[in-house]
Amino acid sequence: MTVRSRAQRLLEQAAIDLEAGGVSSPRHDAEMLLSHVTGVPRMMLLGNAKPNERQVQDFEALVRARASRIPLQHLIGSAAFRFIDVEVGPGVFVPRPETEVLAGWAIDHAKTVPSPVVVELCAGAGAISLSVVHEVPGAVVHAVELDEPAYEWAQRNLAYSGVDLRLGDMADAFADLNGTVDVVVANPPYIPLDAWESVAPEARDHDPALALWSGDDGLDAMRVVEQVAWRLLKPGGVVGAEHADVQGESAPQVFTARWDAVRDNADLAERPRYVTAVKPR
Repeated sequence: MTVRSRAQRLLEQAAIDLEAGGVSSPRHDAEMLLSHVTGVPRMMLLGNAKPNERQVQDFEALVRARASRIPLQHLIGSAAFRFIDVEVGPGVFVPRPETEVLAGWAIDHAKTVPSPVVVELCAGAGAISLSVVHEVPGAVVHAVELDEPAYEWAQRNLAYSGVDLRLGDMADAFADLNGTVDVVVANPPYIPLDAWESVAPEARDHDPALALWSGDDGLDAMRVVEQVAWRLLKPGGVVGAEHADVQGESAPQVFTARWDAVRDNADLAERPRYVTAVKPR
């Protein structure tokens, strides 16, 4: 008979507890928490993790917190995003895997331009800006965030990166860059005010309200993104902005009046996820 290790027993029980709490990825989250506590990489836990009594207590406390729907990233202090990790915690929107596709679009376009100028609106923790700097050598990156606690997280993540990070409203940000930008990218708030019950507790109860809610139809911030991008971009410049999966038709309509090549784009799960457009030459 196979003897289960202490780590295996802990993971199995944690997965049961997390599933009972409604966590959508119980085994994954249990492994991430045990890796965080023990310092053993997640893929090596079963063979290498030998948690001591203190680590077991810490792990079980984290499992209880996660089962109460505190975000996993808040508990471990960071979120993976493309090829980087960003620090996150209370007061800042946790970057989602869906947004990595939008970031990849921005990076791909920036790579086609010599010394590209990129602006991130609604920067949050700064994950997109940091990814652009990491993956596009020579890019000049600017970012703006309105919410002060989120701005403080972005300051941590973008320190020494060369990103020009500013605190303020995107509506009137970067007047000094008007007509000089190659790529504008944004993950704005896009949840309608009446959709409270449909939002996962991790986001609804822990992400800042400014990062979530955006008017009756969820597109108030998208309309501002459209206006700001029009002001900032060079002719031929591009804008990309994330939206909810139910906004695959309504979000592009924000851009149809005066932009070229307006199209909607899917995420890795083939759900409508972000709109892109080109400023006419």
